[in-house]
Amino acid sequence: MKNNDQEFKTLIECWEELYPDRPTTGLSDFFDRLRELKNRMSLPAHSPGWYKDVIVYSLYVDLFNKDFSGLESKLDYLVRLGVNCLWLLPILDSPMRDAGFDIRDYRTIRADLLGLPEDAVQKDKMDVFKRFLQHAREKNIHVIFDIALNHTSDEHPWFREARKSADNPYREYYIWSRDDQRFKDARIIFKGLCASNWEKDGEEYYFHRFFEFQPDLNFRNPVVLLEMAGHLLYWLEIGVDGFRADAIPYIWKEEGTACENLPQTHTVIRFLRAVLDYARPDTLLLAEACQKPHLVVEYFGRGDECNAGYHFPLMPQIYKAVAMENGLPVKHTLSPEVTPDIPGNSQWFTFLRCHDEVSLELVYVTEEDRKFIHDHYCKKPQWDFRQGQGISARLSELMDRDPRKIGMIFSIMLTLPGTPVIYYGDEFGKTNDEAYYHEMIRLSGKDDTRFLVRGKIGWEELDRHLRDNTSMEYRVFDHVSRMVTIRRAYQCFGRGDLVWMESRLQDGALASGILSYVRSYHEEKVLVIHNLSGAGCIIAMPEGIRPDQTIDLLGHRLTKGETGHILQLDPYDYFWIDLTNRNL
Repeated sequence: MKNNDQEFKTLIECWEELYPDRPTTGLSDFFDRLRELKNRMSLPAHSPGWYKDVIVYSLYVDLFNKDFSGLESKLDYLVRLGVNCLWLLPILDSPMRDAGFDIRDYRTIRADLLGLPEDAVQKDKMDVFKRFLQHAREKNIHVIFDIALNHTSDEHPWFREARKSADNPYREYYIWSRDDQRFKDARIIFKGLCASNWEKDGEEYYFHRFFEFQPDLNFRNPVVLLEMAGHLLYWLEIGVDGFRADAIPYIWKEEGTACENLPQTHTVIRFLRAVLDYARPDTLLLAEACQKPHLVVEYFGRGDECNAGYHFPLMPQIYKAVAMENGLPVKHTLSPEVTPDIPGNSQWFTFLRCHDEVSLELVYVTEEDRKFIHDHYCKKPQWDFRQGQGISARLSELMDRDPRKIGMIFSIMLTLPGTPVIYYGDEFGKTNDEAYYHEMIRLSGKDDTRFLVRGKIGWEELDRHLRDNTSMEYRVFDHVSRMVTIRRAYQCFGRGDLVWMESRLQDGALASGILSYVRSYHEEKVLVIHNLSGAGCIIAMPEGIRPDQTIDLLGHRLTKGETGHILQLDPYDYFWIDLTNRNL
């Protein structure tokens, strides 16, 4: 290696950990390409930790509004909602057998999303996407998208070559075996949908952790690591602000293990993070690690792996708290015993709903929790996912299509620590889409109930509802957009401390149905109060509320007693009270 390659010290260390028998001279050409790219980069620098201050909106481009031109036409709608970061669910070229997570080409966007014919040339495709990114940037909206690092589609050119013969050079891009007995301790993730992690192909089997048409990549082959790093750099130069790294716990496989969360997986992630940080610091690498918090924390490393990760267990525990009318599940989940501290430059991402089910896997909940949440919220047999391991239902369905409950549960997510993610349509109470569900069963051949929580937005009908202040859509959108606007004005929600507060009834008894806490950051201090119950109650006036405060930050009226010592809460009430008397 050259002496001036010390700037790539982390990359060299990772290489030596992963491939001790491979000389580091294999990195020389990659380092040269990295330097050339960095010199070409013309994008503005990111603000440090920008991902802590955004509101993320997650969408499928085609289901949201047909293609990128349609999405571009709705950027003003998103600005009106108040979101300032888009998470684009899979957009890369794919046969679409798993909603785009089966990638056929890592450097091409599906032509239908660009409004172009299938045979359109690459330059025309990139011009459409670059124009969209530019318009989003002009409206101060960041853009990240999904990339599956663990597997490809079986239609990917690498795999088409690999399956031709055992001596094909691409054979080592994947994991092959003469039988299906290897990695016996690796659980089947799609229980009920797949019978095995191995699929017969010719005389051998290939390994897959997800559907059989998604063969796993072999990161024991260093060429695979460099190829995947190159894909990230390609899109970085195009102008995306970050990546949601799909299914990263499964990247490395080792006989005699569960093939999850292995040390080498973390080394791979550290390598990729160092590549991104060199090219454009503070590019977001978001971990989709479906694990318990103490394991997800490991994907932050020492602040040198993923910048952020989803707090998966918090979501079902929020639902449990609402069902129980008791905040203890949320408090317990965010306690140090369950959720360890994370590096200062790292961040949790939180959500209420996403493109998948309400997951009740035992990595998130206990068996008792699973039964309680499933019994309470799986209101139709059709909503069941993977034999009781989840619930396929939209947020509005889970909240009984009640704008008060929807607003209240949004308030919980928007004020707890982390960066919140709004799943498209939930901001106006979109319901389960039965027609889309049946259409996708027909097209995919899979009875995957997650299709219920996807579906298209009918904009003409929605626009009509949003002009009607009596409609559910208007009421939900009004609640959510108001909260999003206020949250963005206060950094304490994305960066601040949390202190739990006890609420007492008039007789001094603990008000277990009240979830209350203070968020503070520098001079900011906001008291948040939620009534988780469908019944009203009266509590002792919380400390810090001034006698002259009658309206909270959201415009909600504080109903006090004649003496000013009590606060009345209606069913599912919530308040955000500025204790610093800051003027917006």
